[in-house]
Amino acid sequence: MGFVPTMGALHMGHASLIKRAARENEIVVVSILVNPTQFNKKADLHSYPRTLENDVIVAEKAGCTILFTPTPEDIYGGTPLAEQVDYGPITSAFEGLSRQGHFDGVVSVVDKLFRVVKPNRAYFGTKDLQQVAVVERMSNERHPKIQIVSCNLIRDENGLALSSRNTRLSDAGVVLAQNISQELQAVVDRVKDGLDVNDSVEIAKKNLKNVNGFELEYMSGVNYKTFSICTESTVWSHIVVAASVEGVRLIDNIEL
Repeated sequence: MGFVPTMGALHMGHASLIKRAARENEIVVVSILVNPTQFNKKADLHSYPRTLENDVIVAEKAGCTILFTPTPEDIYGGTPLAEQVDYGPITSAFEGLSRQGHFDGVVSVVDKLFRVVKPNRAYFGTKDLQQVAVVERMSNERHPKIQIVSCNLIRDENGLALSSRNTRLSDAGVVLAQNISQELQAVVDRVKDGLDVNDSVEIAKKNLKNVNGFELEYMSGVNYKTFSICTESTVWSHIVVAASVEGVRLIDNIEL
């Protein structure tokens, strides 16, 4: 059994996870649950897109055999509450720092879903690179028999990382958001041409800060296993970035 946990508003990135799960398993369970405990802002929770009718179509076409759509109260056994989790930098740095309590909610809901579904494999996209590290840590401790399968980040034809949040962007916002992937690729290209990776990242940060209507939150090199804040670029495996466009918070990353 393969398992793809989602919060709905399915797009081709989700479909790619389901298709891989279908290739590698006899049964594919896809869950749709907008988990309230991983939102640190109520407005973000309320505005999160909910498109169940279309989600059913996307999931079935991609190879889903069981669609699981519990309520938060179903999964939590009452009022949704998340325990505090401390895995060091992977839960406290970057997304953990910017979204207090976010990874508490992620760990809690994925743990509970694993206990209910009991899959052999679970599939997660690397757009949420830090989340994959958190889930791997949790699963190693609590569900060692479940294989965590990390899957490639999927982009649209213009390079924008696919995200359910993209539906909240205007056409002009989508164009602005494309600066993220363009600057990430430019970092890698400059490093290939011989520029120091720290200097390349600083150029990208300066470029993004100069884009009108674009709010850069962070851009940094990380090791995808530890997420420790380290200026020593020899241990970096990826560049991660978070930014806001039209009030929509977006994250992305690229492998060095």
